[in-house]
Amino acid sequence: MSAIAVHGLRKSFGEVEVLRGVDLEVAPGTVFALLGSNGAGKTTLVRILATLLRADAGEVTVTGYDVRTQGAEVRGAISLTGQFAAVDDMLTGRENLVLVARLRHLPDPGAVADELLRRFDLTEAGGRRASTYSGGMRRRLDIAMSLIGSPPVIFLDEPTTGLDPQARIEVWQTVKELADGGTTVLLTTQYLDEAEHLADRIAILHEGRIIANGTLAELKRLLPPAKVEYVEKQPSLEDVFLAILEREAA
Repeated sequence: MSAIAVHGLRKSFGEVEVLRGVDLEVAPGTVFALLGSNGAGKTTLVRILATLLRADAGEVTVTGYDVRTQGAEVRGAISLTGQFAAVDDMLTGRENLVLVARLRHLPDPGAVADELLRRFDLTEAGGRRASTYSGGMRRRLDIAMSLIGSPPVIFLDEPTTGLDPQARIEVWQTVKELADGGTTVLLTTQYLDEAEHLADRIAILHEGRIIANGTLAELKRLLPPAKVEYVEKQPSLEDVFLAILEREAA
């Protein structure tokens, strides 16, 4: 059974048709990247999958539950991390986690918080207010909060928007660890390198339709054969940036 299955999904806002017959399937325990420019319909699709919007037409299931008729079951099986962190800056990292664990009525919220702080390498920062965290730490805390209750499916809607290169790499590592642990991740992004680093499968959403869907290797085969040229590879700005940071930390 697919973790996520979407067939013939349509959604309009007034006269604007945002999703125009979307079809996709996501296998359990994989990272599925949904690429598209601003306005392509990525966030609308995620909001429908998360039961925050109702589709106009089509069939959508998440872990076998119908998003239209079994919304409570879907919400119990998912977590959504949006483009902006849902962290409360006035609370410490640990207090943020304990709060969510209590809202989910989990036994021993403190133990849940401590385990997630350890898992996301935030134990030393757990007693500090979240307002003092770096961008990468805040995003890791945000993702940790979304994992409370061990949902089998997590939606990450442009999770690295506004982050610096080092923070982006921290989030990438977190996403890889989620998939390695069996969590299904649907990731929306505008960054091609993000999809290339993380995704098992990639779909391109353009003007409300999926225009390509496959592994990175399959998508590359859609292009003409590459012309082989020998050039000296220069380091990218990101390579230089990270190397300088590593030197300073040494």
